[in-house]
Amino acid sequence: MARPHIPTLPTDSPEEAFQNATLRPILKEQHELLHTIFRHYLTKRKVRPEQLPAAQRMDKIKELVTRDNRLRGLLFGMVIGHFTAEEATYYVENESGVNRRMTNLLVERLLS
Repeated sequence: MARPHIPTLPTDSPEEAFQNATLRPILKEQHELLHTIFRHYLTKRKVRPEQLPAAQRMDKIKELVTRDNRLRGLLFGMVIGHFTAEEATYYVENESGVNRRMTNLLVERLLS
């Protein structure tokens, strides 16, 4: 199955290029599954972000994705599992920067 194409502006930054060519399409393709897993996680942990005001909701979701290692590992694994061998090599060499970008994209995606 081909990844969805997401039109983006050209960039000179390798990390931004990886984000636009790899991370964004995978997250778009996995959108429903990511939401399903996240909702299941919230139910299981008895977390109710919908009861929070919109500003606090974003903070709560960001906190969960960044601080809860089990959830973070699950969501990251769902994305990393779609990498090609070449993308996985890039990821291993640039793990910290890619993880930061992946976290931000996941938070955006889960808020939508």
